[in-house]
Amino acid sequence: MIFLASLRARWSSLVGAFVAVALGVGLTAAMALGLAASLSAPERAPERFAGWPVVVMGQDTLTVPVRRGPDVTHVTKPLVHPHPVDIELLHDLRRLGPVRLDGKKRDAVGVDAPARAVREVVGGRARVLTGDDRRHADPGAARDAEALVAVNSFLGTAGGVAAFVSVFVTASTFAFVVALRRREFGLLRMAGATPGQVRRQLLGEALAVGVVASAAGCALGAWGAEPQAEALVRAGIAPDWFTGGGEGVGWFSWPLQLAFWTGLFVSFSGAWAASRRAGRVGPVEALRDASVDSGVMPWSRRIVGALLLACGLGLLVRNLGTDPSALLKRKTYTTQPMILITAAAALAPLLVRPVVRVLRLPGAVGLLVRENSIAAVRRTAAVAAPVLVSVALAGSLLGSAQTVSAAKATEAERRTAAQLVADGDSLSATRSRDVPGASAVSPSAATAVFVREEGSALVRTDARAVGDPAALAATSRLPVIAGDVRDLDDRSIVVNEEWEKHRVGDRVAVWLGDGRPARLRIVAVLARGTGDNGAYVTRANAPSAPVDRIDVRLAAGADRGAAAAALSARSGGEVRTAEEWLAATHPRTKAQTRLGLLMILGISLLYTGISLASTLLMATSVRRTELRSLRLAGATHGQVRLVVAGEALVAVAAGTLLGLAVTAVNLTGLSAGLALLSVPAGVTVPWRELGVSVGVCAVVAVTAAVTGAGRSPSGAAHRLPQALSCRRPRR
Repeated sequence: MIFLASLRARWSSLVGAFVAVALGVGLTAAMALGLAASLSAPERAPERFAGWPVVVMGQDTLTVPVRRGPDVTHVTKPLVHPHPVDIELLHDLRRLGPVRLDGKKRDAVGVDAPARAVREVVGGRARVLTGDDRRHADPGAARDAEALVAVNSFLGTAGGVAAFVSVFVTASTFAFVVALRRREFGLLRMAGATPGQVRRQLLGEALAVGVVASAAGCALGAWGAEPQAEALVRAGIAPDWFTGGGEGVGWFSWPLQLAFWTGLFVSFSGAWAASRRAGRVGPVEALRDASVDSGVMPWSRRIVGALLLACGLGLLVRNLGTDPSALLKRKTYTTQPMILITAAAALAPLLVRPVVRVLRLPGAVGLLVRENSIAAVRRTAAVAAPVLVSVALAGSLLGSAQTVSAAKATEAERRTAAQLVADGDSLSATRSRDVPGASAVSPSAATAVFVREEGSALVRTDARAVGDPAALAATSRLPVIAGDVRDLDDRSIVVNEEWEKHRVGDRVAVWLGDGRPARLRIVAVLARGTGDNGAYVTRANAPSAPVDRIDVRLAAGADRGAAAAALSARSGGEVRTAEEWLAATHPRTKAQTRLGLLMILGISLLYTGISLASTLLMATSVRRTELRSLRLAGATHGQVRLVVAGEALVAVAAGTLLGLAVTAVNLTGLSAGLALLSVPAGVTVPWRELGVSVGVCAVVAVTAAVTGAGRSPSGAAHRLPQALSCRRPRR
């Protein structure tokens, strides 16, 4: 009975936790449904050879044996330059029946013959596809596979951020509820309740909220799966045919079950620490009504916060010392900052008071706001913590992505010594005499090489196939740390220092882009950089790779316009200045990456708004006596609202400063990693996004605080002076 009565009486204080859990479950359900849809993509009908029963494709994969522990297994990678169907095999297939060639391309042919007969003729010379497997010959099959990988990455990252923020919001909500109900728990203890009964009551409330909110969230997620899929398609992240898989999904499907039990776990675990604290409230708390918070940081929370801080800083230092390039990976700079953010949020009650003391506010109202914020540090920390999370996520995630992109763009700019660049799918051969005023012309093709690292992994490295190493050296400023690029020939290779073998003169066994094995001598080693300093081979080691770029260096005084016109006419590609080419091919941040991060930050900001609104509404609802005292002291309605609004803004400012401090640590570590990788780049801070985040937090906080103050009964403040007057009643 006490449990049900408490739920009825305290429903308003649990609304924030309910909304946070429901929203978290809804997002988790929608993203899990999207993951399920991407992992079990519908079988697409073949298009290119739809009318042919059998399709023969040239070899398009490389299979290499590697050692995994005591066992030997085979790793398969797609070739960069798949083999065409050779002429001899084509003649053999024509003996079986009609054969269709797709224009001049011989990467795949359609055969009208029995599949068994085709397999007997082909043997191991090519792949034989039948049924729905014929879609692998469609040109969009590889693009769709890459897009689904991007969908998995995005939904997994967004789901992780949503889970992280929902746990934090739920835990902080229940912790603040316990802080506000100290007297209530003290009265229960005075009435004979044991610590276990107090804990069970709070956990029961959390369980009730979790069950109802999780069920509502599952319904919300099932409804939102399709709009989410449409948004991913419009953003260019998912292929056009992708659907969310939410229509007709059963309640016992694994995505909804995962979301439901995750929400229940989040709600229960968020209340667990708060329930232990509630159970320690003694009966004397019912008689205490102190205006100044004390003992706001139990030693357990201090230890957890300190361990998380040490872990976050330790991971940062370890990466700097062992593998600085790991800091540039999206998975690292998306997840690693969460450890430092959690540490700062856990230590917020300890950090908020000295931060607020630094603030200097004018006038009597400013002094009152500052001292109230310092005295009620629990309330201030409860408001500052979600702001800290939102600001730190915005600064760390977007700042890291923009810093890495800026570093890549700067690296590409310093690596380019050409004045003109022509690019296209297949450019015609161009030499120096074809371009008036050219001192060097370097045509190259995109390719890749495969190398077996430490005998246990097959690693692909992007490479450029060049025709003239001397022209390459003249049109580029490669970050060579050993050797000479001009020594490159058909039996050698240029690598970077990330390779297992990277000493000039060593020979390295590789597989070329078309799968041919080769043993090449290292003639030059490049700095590791941001990861774009790939390998270089000659055109003889990538004969099937079409020229897709021509770099041109002009002599002093050459007519750039005439050279560009001649290059365009000779090569058949799009000719741009080096500056224009860099701006087009090396944007500061890819549009899809930026959109994905903004969606993640939108989720975080939504949670922050929920937490701020619920916390401030709860906090103001229990301050009626304090606000009434201000009215008795002569404060007007406007001044009371100004005080509560000022306290909300001070808390938001404290959270902003702490979030900026976390952002500074993360971006400084990333900048140090770039410096160790010999990449000259500074730190890019997303001030606009940070300003939007802080502005939204400030508006929500002030609105909730002023609304709560307006709901506090003020009529008693007018009646109380009359009740205290010395007028005698009439006889």
